[in-house]
Amino acid sequence: MLRVVVLGAAAGGGVPQWNCGCEGCRAARASGHELQRTQASVAFSGDGEHWFLINASPDLRQQLNATPQLHPRAGALRHTPIAGVILTNGEVDAVAGLLSMREGSPFTVYAHEKVLAILKANSIFNVLNEKNVRRQSIGIGEPFEPRLPDGARSGIEVLPFAVSGKSAWYLEGKAHPGGATGDGDTLGLKVTDKTTGKCFYFIAACAEVTDALKGEIDGAALVFFDGTVWRDDEMIRAGLGHKTGKSMGHVAMSGDDGAIARLADLAIDRKIFLHINNSNPALLPASPERKATEQAGWQIPADGTEIVL
Repeated sequence: MLRVVVLGAAAGGGVPQWNCGCEGCRAARASGHELQRTQASVAFSGDGEHWFLINASPDLRQQLNATPQLHPRAGALRHTPIAGVILTNGEVDAVAGLLSMREGSPFTVYAHEKVLAILKANSIFNVLNEKNVRRQSIGIGEPFEPRLPDGARSGIEVLPFAVSGKSAWYLEGKAHPGGATGDGDTLGLKVTDKTTGKCFYFIAACAEVTDALKGEIDGAALVFFDGTVWRDDEMIRAGLGHKTGKSMGHVAMSGDDGAIARLADLAIDRKIFLHINNSNPALLPASPERKATEQAGWQIPADGTEIVL
């Protein structure tokens, strides 16, 4: 049985963002926890005892404390059910949470060699002693089975695949530690329970919905998909920035080339947006954008949402 918990559903900065007074952030502060979201990450488990994280957001400590499934075992002085972290990109909101896991518990970081090169080039990540925290390279189109801390099989297969995207924004104009060519900066994941055959897809960043991507996820039971912006130029319109969603590596929800329209003809049982920016009006329950999202069969999840496949 495959269990998935949404640890956080927001894009970088979370909702509310610490220095933002946009409509979404104001509403989130006024509503208490109802509209608040931490930065995007999910946890999954095949046995309910050992868990793997997809990305480690800057909010990880808060997320772990809020998620009973990820608490230390009762009566144990030192313990964590977290066996590994799988990174889909090298952005701050995907890797910074690793620094909150520096207290000596063993786990494995799985990432493409381009993302591992970013970690290696930044000495602050050396606080994760490689004697305890192993770093394992994963390849595009090469399925792997993440292991438990004692080396036992997890019973879960993870297939990384390339999606349209870009390297981390803080590397713009700089030499990439992993080289400037080839895929690997932005991955999607297919996660399958080898016993039941149940699977889900995780695609937190995607600049374009290609036909190849549609073919990959068609027929899925569950898809988590990039919901950063509602419209491509929304941050510019709102006066919050000068970049479009696509220039940041994120396809819009709406529009003829947006995720809702491009994925509408696929047979996906459950469609969930995550990595949702504070500027995105679909976050607001009473907004016409939220209504359109839900009418199209998509869900905006709350942090802590658990799904069993």
